[in-house]
Amino acid sequence: MNATHPIRAVVPCRACLSGEDLDWLGGGRSVSLALGLMTTVEVVPGPVPDGETEDSWQRGVWTFLRERLPGLAAHPPAVTVRSEAPAASGLSSSTARIVALFRAFTDASLSGRRFPDATIAQWAYEFEFAVFNGGGMDHLAVVEGGALLLDGREQGLPAVRERLDLPAEWQVVVVDSGTHKDTRHHIRDVRAQLAAGDPALAAYRRAADEASGRVWEALRGRDLAGLGAAMNDAHEAMRDHQRMSTPLLEELRRVALRSGGLPLKLSGAGGGGALVGVCRAEETAERLRRLERALRVSHPGARVLPATAAPGPRRAPVPAETV
Repeated sequence: MNATHPIRAVVPCRACLSGEDLDWLGGGRSVSLALGLMTTVEVVPGPVPDGETEDSWQRGVWTFLRERLPGLAAHPPAVTVRSEAPAASGLSSSTARIVALFRAFTDASLSGRRFPDATIAQWAYEFEFAVFNGGGMDHLAVVEGGALLLDGREQGLPAVRERLDLPAEWQVVVVDSGTHKDTRHHIRDVRAQLAAGDPALAAYRRAADEASGRVWEALRGRDLAGLGAAMNDAHEAMRDHQRMSTPLLEELRRVALRSGGLPLKLSGAGGGGALVGVCRAEETAERLRRLERALRVSHPGARVLPATAAPGPRRAPVPAETV
């Protein structure tokens, strides 16, 4: 590791445009989009500074790597972490941090060798699956970049069907509700539904899969109105079949539609978190101005964050593997 230039890993977050949970329920499609709200992990030369401690993610990722890479020190190196994405918002900020830790630690430890992205995605998935028992959409999304159409699997990384970049003339708008979602309890509850054969879950899977197909066709055809309509249907499937939305989130959607003409969809496990919408870049400033003015009056705890899509490298997609 160069003492003058610390090792740095920069990883995007992601929005789910359709198909929450289908990445691990299997038998359904989901659509992810990497967002340029970046998480940066920097490995700092030398030992952990006095008065600072390793956090649980840092220790856990290092322990995982020590089991696979002989010769690593007993304790991880010091790091600094910065994130532009709101925490616990359904934008996979925790996965971005984990992936960035894997990338930074392996880059710092291997003296110029670089582990393939496929390995980083697989290891990050295995590490997080042991904690949350969830899926692999987030890991592929932040490693691959761009928009991904994914085929879900009950275990292991989803299969990447297709990949696109968001049109340059479109921009993403994130509305952070200021309330946190709870992934661990959500996944536990949905797995219980699956085991019980809950018809509400079956109805959600059908509706979400159909919405994902239309979201992807709208992206492929550069049909912004069609994308908004399909994302709206994906949100309603989450709300009506799986109760992922809340009165606050629904009110934020109404305010965004009324003040800025912007349809929004909940991203992530629900119960709180962030809503996302897509509009023409040339219209973003005016829409944001009207939306921010409306929210200052009705919901001052909410934040509006313009975000660019994060394109991925030009290469073959990460192959799906099973644990």
